[in-house]
Amino acid sequence: MVVSRTLDATATRFGAQRAQQIAQAPPAVAVQDLSKAFRLPHQRYSTLKERALHPFAARTHDVLQALDNVSFEVKRGEFFGIVGRNGSGKSTLLKCLAGIYAMDEGVIDVRGRLSPFIELGVGFNPDLTARDNVVINAIMLGLSRKEARRRFDDIIAFAELEEFVDLKLKNYSSGMAVRLGFSVAVQVDADVLLVDEVLAVGDASFQRKCFEEFERMRGEGRTILFVTHDMGSVERFCDRAMLLEHGEVLDLGPPDEIARRYNEVNFGKVVEEGSLPAGMYGSDVRVRTVWCEDSAGERIVAQQRGERCVAVIDVEFTRALENPVFAVVFRNDVRLTVFVATSLLHGQTGRFEAGERVNVRFSFDNRLAPSRYTLTPTIGVWDPDYRQLDRKEDVSTLIVDSVMHTGGVVDIPTQLEVTRQ
Repeated sequence: MVVSRTLDATATRFGAQRAQQIAQAPPAVAVQDLSKAFRLPHQRYSTLKERALHPFAARTHDVLQALDNVSFEVKRGEFFGIVGRNGSGKSTLLKCLAGIYAMDEGVIDVRGRLSPFIELGVGFNPDLTARDNVVINAIMLGLSRKEARRRFDDIIAFAELEEFVDLKLKNYSSGMAVRLGFSVAVQVDADVLLVDEVLAVGDASFQRKCFEEFERMRGEGRTILFVTHDMGSVERFCDRAMLLEHGEVLDLGPPDEIARRYNEVNFGKVVEEGSLPAGMYGSDVRVRTVWCEDSAGERIVAQQRGERCVAVIDVEFTRALENPVFAVVFRNDVRLTVFVATSLLHGQTGRFEAGERVNVRFSFDNRLAPSRYTLTPTIGVWDPDYRQLDRKEDVSTLIVDSVMHTGGVVDIPTQLEVTRQ
């Protein structure tokens, strides 16, 4: 474990040159005063008999304001994150941008070919084969029939579905359908890509492949709007991010600042609702965020099993503390805690003054089984019993992949010896 003091942990990781290029670029997506509401009926009659028994019943309803005067602009070549709690309007926004939902008010201007990957199964016919669906979907996204057929092999190869091209989509698993849909979306060379968090359905190997594709597309200057709950991915990939709350833009700015605001909004609600003792979390010390790095110090969201991994907690102290206990909890995709990196195994951590900000690094050889892992950073003290001071549940993600997996939740190195008797 290494604790390092820092004056500025929020400096951009992409360099001043990229920031300047994006600032000078024309807008690829411009949204002005976008509003969208849904009517929610109080009573539904699903059969003719029910309607006959209530012929004069008033059809009352509530109005859900999913988006309320949302305005923002995304520059050409920008990787733009959209975050918020469930029900904040993220998916509705993407569906309005894609033309799936008609907006009630406002203006949307998308410059260039748009490719949406926002919901499992959208644009696919379950009664057709993958072969037919790929061609039809590619044509819908703007390719000619000739170009769609020419790219067919590349699309199927990226999705790793060569053996299943003549299988009807209704016989595909959700993971196979995700791979096919994402492959079509990224292979049509769209100017603007919309990505909702359906990538969480794919397996660890394909998720890693998707994030590598994001890196490639960013390098090519594509514009990507990315909806996610994973603040690690926001900070790793995005140039800017926007926080939605109750259908309104709560904040827009650098990804690390938006990740911090998201954590405040998301986890501050827990204390407000009384499920924790008032003042328990964040009053003495605050977890800003957590992420993973490789051996070169580059932030990562995916890596191969066996590689060196560094889990980093960004911490801010609001009062002086002696020997706080730092930890990062790793849970797999079935919510099983498989690994806890903790400072308890490294002795005393020292004294930290009020106003101090530090990065706590846990380095280890990644022996976790292939899966999608969530990271939960915690901080506490012993006085005399253990008291937790701050905790942020599942605020970052690490995808572990491997060429070969022998089973179990961890891969412990062993030595083999065979002796004849």
